[in-house]
Amino acid sequence: MLFMKGSPQEPRCGFSRQIVALFKDHAIQFSSFDILSDEEVRGGLKTFSNWPTYPQVYVNGELVGGLDIVKELAESGELENTCPKAVTLEHRLKSTINRSPVMLFMKGNKEQAKCGFSRQILEIMNSAGVEYSTFDILEDEEVRQGLKTYSNWPTYPQLYVKGELIGGLDIVKELKDSGDLSSVLRGEC
Repeated sequence: MLFMKGSPQEPRCGFSRQIVALFKDHAIQFSSFDILSDEEVRGGLKTFSNWPTYPQVYVNGELVGGLDIVKELAESGELENTCPKAVTLEHRLKSTINRSPVMLFMKGNKEQAKCGFSRQILEIMNSAGVEYSTFDILEDEEVRQGLKTYSNWPTYPQLYVKGELIGGLDIVKELKDSGDLSSVLRGEC
């Protein structure tokens, strides 16, 4: 947690700007709090931490220090070991795809499709008799856009089996019509 003046998008002092740049350069995952927005927190945190200046960095609830300490950690190579690394979109996508052996990215979820294509694929999936999980792409714009690029498949729904893209509604319909859907969903083909 970074207690700073302003926000990462609009730092309101040079020290806060520098620490945000260091975090971004080292792909550090962080949240922030604008101490200018709350005088009680601004004053109280100085007393709580026994650290008189801002910005202040906390990891797992413990004070790491200010800009000077973060600079030293960056120069010594310890910053990455001290602070959590940001998860890349590619890692997040792979992790989401592999959440379940059969994963369907769609508009809505198993209980309620939010478009005609998603409704049709749910009907087919439910008739196949294979367990599967869904991910509502309307709930996460980063995944929605990132998966299109990652899979090189521009539309939704998208069906994955054991981490591999099978395709969209048209492919699933073809597999159903050919009698191959169940074996593909079980990872036999």
